[in-house]
Amino acid sequence: MANRTGPSNPHHQNLIVELKKKAIVDNSQFWKRLATDLEVPTRNRRVVNLSRINRFTKGNEFIVVPGKVLGSGVIDHKVTVAALSFSEGAVEKLKKQNCELLSIDDLIKKNPKLSDVRIIG
Repeated sequence: MANRTGPSNPHHQNLIVELKKKAIVDNSQFWKRLATDLEVPTRNRRVVNLSRINRFTKGNEFIVVPGKVLGSGVIDHKVTVAALSFSEGAVEKLKKQNCELLSIDDLIKKNPKLSDVRIIG
């Protein structure tokens, strides 16, 4: 039987624990799903291009990417994106469009009631 792998980064491990606690306290399937998505090994984690975010979102939406946001493509409207990490190109393009970039930790603090938040990826 193979050993289960997952994140070895202590920050990611603490984030997953915090999301699971929040899911229990708030009785929220969203936080539980996000924690489950982050538990996968790095090589299986989601990678989302800006073109995909642009295609599937509308202006002023909250988006969560349980992985990395890459800078391929263009974004033509303002969104708030929370992700585990961002590439340099993605940061440049999102800031040009006045989009707000958050870590998932910041999302928990900024929008704890999950109004209009979607997972992309």
